[in-house]
Amino acid sequence: MSHCLESDMPTFIILLILFAALLHASWNALLRGGTDKLWSMTIMCVAVAIVSTIGAFFMPAPARESWFYAGLSALLHVGYNLFLVRTYRSGDLGQTYPISRGSSPVLITLCASIFAGEVVQTGTMIGIALVSAGIISLAFKGRKLHVANLPYALGTGCFIAAYSVTDGIGGRLSGAPMAYTAWMCALWGVLMPITYVCLRDVRSLVSVRPGLVTSLGGGVVSLLAYGIVIYAMTLAPMGAVSALRETSVLFAALLGYLFLGESLTARKILSCVVIAAGTIIIG
Repeated sequence: MSHCLESDMPTFIILLILFAALLHASWNALLRGGTDKLWSMTIMCVAVAIVSTIGAFFMPAPARESWFYAGLSALLHVGYNLFLVRTYRSGDLGQTYPISRGSSPVLITLCASIFAGEVVQTGTMIGIALVSAGIISLAFKGRKLHVANLPYALGTGCFIAAYSVTDGIGGRLSGAPMAYTAWMCALWGVLMPITYVCLRDVRSLVSVRPGLVTSLGGGVVSLLAYGIVIYAMTLAPMGAVSALRETSVLFAALLGYLFLGESLTARKILSCVVIAAGTIIIG
């Protein structure tokens, strides 16, 4: 499979990806205050499974060639969830999250070249590198980076790259990206509660807690956001789509400043400028 995709993406695709980035930042902001991240993510997956299963009934089945990728992606998403929860526990989220999200566009570009035969133009590569560098720079806030936190943060970034490239290939083979998204997310949404029960118990999963409605709503929003990303990856280079998606950190910084009382330091503003510059080059 070989794809030489143009760096000049249609404007509507760029706007769709930026909208997905805004959705991604929004549900992350809603869930940031949750005390039990594993439970919150599992409840999100329950909502994803319900909505995806209902949606799948109204869509044509994706091509059989894509089924393997849907199953593999569902497993990778569970791994991503577990690594992300461990990342939350291992250290300062302000350091680990930018490393996880910032490393993924470069990793996706590399993996898409190896496994999907993508050839990305030089300008797009520069834009991707700027976005990644800008995001990773947010991890440095006048402090030393704690090496102990790096394995889980980088592991999370590797899972993001793995499921993104898997879904990029699967979406292209499916002939129906939205149906592929529904099938993959339905499977993922079933596997995650099973994983939770294996790690804990059924009683704690079905208990009614504060944040239940928020988690369910976050699941629906995340499903919409990622469905847009899979659709975009069928039409544009995976690394470029990922880089544009990771501009969610810009929206997260703005939402944090406007609604969560977080500061906008000169260092953070400079990082956001670098990310914005990379976004403009990609677009």
